[in-house]
Amino acid sequence: MSPCRLSLQIDGSSSLTLRKASVTLDAAKGLIWHTQVPLKVSIFPWRLLRDKLPTKANLITRGILSSEAHYCVSGCGAVESVQHLFLSCSTFGSLWSLVRSWIGFSSVDSHTLSDHFVQFTYLADGLRARRSFMQLIWLVYVWVMWNERNHRLFRGSTNSLHQMLDKTKIFSY
Repeated sequence: MSPCRLSLQIDGSSSLTLRKASVTLDAAKGLIWHTQVPLKVSIFPWRLLRDKLPTKANLITRGILSSEAHYCVSGCGAVESVQHLFLSCSTFGSLWSLVRSWIGFSSVDSHTLSDHFVQFTYLADGLRARRSFMQLIWLVYVWVMWNERNHRLFRGSTNSLHQMLDKTKIFSY
């Protein structure tokens, strides 16, 4: 009997096994815990990668919010989900390009947060200290972004992308 296999056709040439998907998620889980990151900040990406944050989409699914209240806090008009906020939002997602420009690395092209975290961390080409710094930047960025989301939602205050980048820089050092 052959193992379960999930095929994903990309340009007709690639497939993804469940084992590979599990390895990526396990790799991301292992990267969450960083010695320079406070425990409360590390618990946040642990919940993030499991889609256990109180996004509007999750609150609607649990019957806490009405379906009319599902829009992203950035005002982009999309449904506020984890994937949207951290990867595809025209406001928050675009901060990744500023972060990449700051550290001098090219784009990370992924469709899941786990893949994004692993790819971003391993942009450093094997140097352990550099990989650790990339890991730290990713963890700090998602923390800063989630706090910005909460400030916009609950306080009505808004920071610019450059202010959020500055916070990421400050908290990373």
